[in-house]
Amino acid sequence: MNGSDPEFSVSEFIAAFNQTVEYAFGSVVIHGELANFRVSRNQWVYFDLKDEASKVEFFGSVYALPGPLEEGMILKVRGVPRLHERYGFNVVFNSISPTGTGSIKRANELLAAKLDAEGLFALERKRSLPYPPNKVGLITSYQSAAYADFERIINNRWSGVSVDCLDVNVQGDQAPGDIIRAIEFFSSLSVPPDVLVVIRGGGSPEDLAAFNNEQVIRAVAASRVPTLVAIGHESDISLAELAADARASTPSNAAELLVPDKKAVILQLHKLPEQLSASVVRKMVQISSSLDTSRIKMAEIIKNRLDRELVSLDTRIGLINALSPKDILKRGFAIVRSDNKVSNGYGLKSGSIVTVELYRSSFEATITKKLKDLHNAK
Repeated sequence: MNGSDPEFSVSEFIAAFNQTVEYAFGSVVIHGELANFRVSRNQWVYFDLKDEASKVEFFGSVYALPGPLEEGMILKVRGVPRLHERYGFNVVFNSISPTGTGSIKRANELLAAKLDAEGLFALERKRSLPYPPNKVGLITSYQSAAYADFERIINNRWSGVSVDCLDVNVQGDQAPGDIIRAIEFFSSLSVPPDVLVVIRGGGSPEDLAAFNNEQVIRAVAASRVPTLVAIGHESDISLAELAADARASTPSNAAELLVPDKKAVILQLHKLPEQLSASVVRKMVQISSSLDTSRIKMAEIIKNRLDRELVSLDTRIGLINALSPKDILKRGFAIVRSDNKVSNGYGLKSGSIVTVELYRSSFEATITKKLKDLHNAK
């Protein structure tokens, strides 16, 4: 062996190789076609990236996946090259992004189908936004036109809204982690904002990839605070927007949806007295008409009740007349009193003096002879 060549044990060589590669590259970004994709124990991911002549093996955590992947997709993968003691050379990935229109579209379709099946986009789980909110939590880049547009429009339209903004990367490999941490921060506050707004301006599909990342989408859906998401131009729709409680077509539109236009409100207030007067007149007409109808109905009710009572009274008068002693005397009966008390004949005997009352006259009589008792009354 050439004495000038470095000499290593196996473990020493692996350590020296990894140190050299880490010093030379740190991390690398590799483009290629996805092949041999597999997941082990729902935790570890293995796949290859290949081109026409070569392939590179990759390894990493399932939590670093942007969503479902499919063989043949063109990916951009960032990772650290490593020589493993037992498994040889591979790249330990920390971020994956589909690249190219076809791969991005297909990745989004697969992820949308998965999350829709879980109910993350369902209308019944969406919450209403306070209108207008007192405090807004804003997640975007300070340097973006989206931030400037949002601040300008919300301040021009309304006053007194507090906007707390967290500055995050809205594209690139760091963007998903930044956005997730910002959502979790606002949700963890003891007094959170009334609404959480996530915005960025337009861009290519690659630029908007962070908002089609599965972990970002799940963070939006899990937010403790109601969410409003506006990504890109009017024609751009990200999956994060579908998972949010509300979506705006642009960052400017997000500000418009949150607060009313104070100029329109002031104009409406000026018109209010006239509107109230007209409303009062309409209400008075309605009340007058209702009272007229009520009077007619009440008169009918009273008349019907009186008619029923008169019929009942006539019936009772007839009954009273039928039971009246005068009416009985008129039919030829007499009332006999003894000692000023109506007598039923019991105790009368010869020589008793009684008073006899007829319909038209009365007289005293002396009983000269008692014939017999008709009843055995005591």
